[in-house]
This record gives sequence, structure tokens and C-alpha cells, in this order.
Amino acid sequence: MAIRAGFIGLGNIGLPMAKRLRAAGLETTVPDVAPGPVEALVAAGARAAGSPREVGAASDVVGVCVRDDADVRAVCLGEAGVLAGAAPGAVVAIHSTVQPATVLEIGAAAAERGVGVLDACVTGGAAGAAQGGLTVMAGGEPAHLERARPLLDAFARKVVATGPLGSGCKVKLCNNLMTYLAWTAAYEAMLLARAAGLPQEVLEEVTGSNGNLTDPMRAFLGLHKAPEETRRSAGFQALMRGFVEIAEKDLAATLALARESGVALPGAAMASQIMARVYGLEDGGRR
Repeated sequence: MAIRAGFIGLGNIGLPMAKRLRAAGLETTVPDVAPGPVEALVAAGARAAGSPREVGAASDVVGVCVRDDADVRAVCLGEAGVLAGAAPGAVVAIHSTVQPATVLEIGAAAAERGVGVLDACVTGGAAGAAQGGLTVMAGGEPAHLERARPLLDAFARKVVATGPLGSGCKVKLCNNLMTYLAWTAAYEAMLLARAAGLPQEVLEEVTGSNGNLTDPMRAFLGLHKAPEETRRSAGFQALMRGFVEIAEKDLAATLALARESGVALPGAAMASQIMARVYGLEDGGRR
């Protein structure tokens, strides 16, 4: 029997994820603070709800893809939260990049109501979500994962069972650490090449050939190839500030996990301090 799906958080990645649910033929219920995304999904056959609680009551599996730990708590807990409406046997899949402790907190509250929780973090970006090509890192009980499979398979190319609840978040933080260090390496190599009088295209041709420069790194460097007028524009700077805020949040969570795990990550600590520069904000976008 097909599950009833709910989805909360219709942002850059969440909206295409939710659209994939409808494309897969799943009955889908969504709320959001912005009317535009809801209207687009309703036009595709989704049902609009007035609160996370209503989404929980109307769904067998609810995906949550909001910004940070505070937002996850806000939509899951309390009288208007998902758990207040969810029936025993339902599953909440948390796709947000948050601290493992937050997922364990939600999991404990859900267990009291007979509701399962997965930390089902995703990687692959908005394009991957739109194409159904995300990778999901799913921590939690195998039975909960199987219950949520129809929802996850609608937008994922690969679902990796990472272990107990909280392990999906840990894998995601390790994954993101690689990403931000890669961005930093690509950016600084570009700066050095330019300062030394080398064409950036030559650097990219060599490092692309030997495997040092990946396609995502090349795409990131494309941000720094934009004309100066574009880089300094209010819209571009606002977009980069959003990326920087997410990077700093993720790296702060990574460093917290490192302290808890008793390991020093000097590279992560350094990267966490210079994300604005790496994304082209520190000097107003000028190069």
C-alpha cells in the first residue's frame, strides 16, 4: 500500500525534493511560511496544511528539510509540531544538517508516541534533488528506514544505511568537511596561480587532468570567474552570504562533534574562519 507523504521545508533543496514525491505518485501534504512553493506543489496535486501538526496527522512518513537545529525542534516538537499530530507507526525523516544530539532529542520524544525517527541527511544539491539523484545518509532503526523507503527513493539515487540514529548526521558532517576544505584548496590555488601570472584555465586543465580538481570544485571556481560587476551586485552578495552562513553553521557542528569525539581538526577550524573570504565576501567580491 502506498504511503502518505508529508514534507516540511520547501527551500532550495526541499522544494525539488517535495516535487519528486508528487512525481512518484505519492499523496503529499506540505506546509511552508512562503506561499509560492506551496502553491506550486498544490498545482502539482499536493495538499496544503496549516501547521506541521496537520502534516503529521495526514502522513505516514514526513520529510523535514529546514535550516538548522532550532528549526528542526520548532517543526517537530510542541503542540503544533509534527509529533503532536503523527500517529503511532509513522516515521519522521530529518534531512537537515544538524547536530546528532538534536536528532537523538527528537527521537526520544518521538519514541514516547510510538513514532520512528531517521536522520536522513542528503547530499547532491538542488540539481540532484530535481533529478532524483541525491544520496541519503540514513541513521536509525532498519524498520523505520524500510517504512520511509518510498519517500527516500522518490528523490534519491542511493540510500546508505549508516548505523544507529545520529550516525547519518555524523557522516554528513564528515562529508561537508571534505567539501569545504576542497573549496578552500581550490580557491587558494586559484589565488596563487593568478598572483603568479598563470591563466586560471591552465591550472584547471592540469588539475582536472590529474584528478585534483573535481567537477564540483570546478563549478565552485566558476563563482570567481563572474564579472566584477556581477560579483559586487547585491543579489550575488546576498546569495553568497546565504552559502557562507550555512557553511559556518555546518563547520561549527563539525567542530562540536570533533570536541565530543576527542579529535583535533585544525583544518576545519581554519576553514570555519575564512568561509566569507572563500566565497568572495570579505573584500566585497572584488578580485
